[in-house]
Amino acid sequence: MRVYPTFFKLAFSWMDAEKAHKIGFRAIRLAHSCGAGRVLGKLTAPHASLRTEALGLSFPSPFGLAAGFDKEGHGIEALSELGFGHVEVGTITGQAQPGNEKPRLFRLVEDRAVINRMGFNNDGASAVAPRLKAARAALRKAHAGVRPVIGVNIGKTKVVELEDAVEDYLVSARTLAPAADYLVVNVSSPNTPGLRLLQNVETLRPLLSAVGETADQAAGRHVPLLVKIAPDLSDDDIDDVARLALDLGLDGIIATNTTIGRDGLASDPAKVEACGAGGLSGAPLKQRSLGVLKRLKSAVGDQLVLIAVGGVETAADVQERLDAGATLVQGYTAFLYEGPFWASRINKGLARNRRS
Repeated sequence: MRVYPTFFKLAFSWMDAEKAHKIGFRAIRLAHSCGAGRVLGKLTAPHASLRTEALGLSFPSPFGLAAGFDKEGHGIEALSELGFGHVEVGTITGQAQPGNEKPRLFRLVEDRAVINRMGFNNDGASAVAPRLKAARAALRKAHAGVRPVIGVNIGKTKVVELEDAVEDYLVSARTLAPAADYLVVNVSSPNTPGLRLLQNVETLRPLLSAVGETADQAAGRHVPLLVKIAPDLSDDDIDDVARLALDLGLDGIIATNTTIGRDGLASDPAKVEACGAGGLSGAPLKQRSLGVLKRLKSAVGDQLVLIAVGGVETAADVQERLDAGATLVQGYTAFLYEGPFWASRINKGLARNRRS
């Protein structure tokens, strides 16, 4: 019998979503700081059969935590102890910023979904970089074999004009790439005005080229570079991004970010309307994100690493994405509903599939 769903209903379901997130995240970090997380980590460590090679890196599991949960690199070690094969930190911007006004995070429990308009609230690249460096060193020390991987997701500072966006991204790339295992350019959040305009290939080409070159120079090595796209792109636009990624020699694409759509929800329309603008994530995104993945796979074949995210809840969901062409899979929203042992359950399910 699983205890967490009842605990969530009693302790968190009535609470402001952002406050609940902070309390839960603080508890995870506390478990790590008092040593309980390290004991737990031995129990939740992914089975050796799940080891995955991608981006020139070794991942202990193909399943990882998407950007958005740990925005500032405060809990990388603690989260890795829960069984995630990688933790993607961010989105981080060149300058510190508070994000949008609260409330800005809302649950749609009936849909197992979340609407957020956080607005890239974070401490800024210069403050986050030392945390990444320390976490990377700690993970190397703690894992004699394959350690969890650290991804870093970067975005545009809100006050920076679109015409100055490239240089703003380069600030983050220079600062964060030396401590990143891989880097993601986020041009697909709906919560920074004008950001999605950067998905246009004419604008995206110089941005990705500059970030890739700058990241490699700053790190003194090749830092795998990916771009994260929205599920709301047309099929033609998806094809354009795929061609651009191949042309530029990117290492991969992450599909997908949150959606601005609200179709097919079970929640009361009045409740959905009251949440206001923002990106929708969770179970309702499952089919569209899977469709984008399949389209990308048909366009790029095995030439790029595809990371699937959106509506992932179970080991069966993860396996479906892997079967559809993803090399790695990420989740986030279901973590809020499933609790701290979610990644471990998914890893065990994947391992059973591989033994059968």
